[in-house]
Amino acid sequence: MTKKEVMTTKTDQELAKLLADTRAELRTERFSAAGARAKDSNAPKKLRAMVARILTEQRSRELTAA
Repeated sequence: MTKKEVMTTKTDQELAKLLADTRAELRTERFSAAGARAKDSNAPKKLRAMVARILTEQRSRELTAA
């Protein structure tokens, strides 16, 4: 789901919702990891990378529209 082809096929509203959901999941992952050992220790890195991909796609659309 994080491949570039998938990000480019989503609408602006879908990207915004995906960004909000991913950030919420990252926040939950961060605070749940503080109490106990996480199941997937690479999850925060994957979520941060996904947020970066979404923001990059949104910025590229912004620049092409302008």
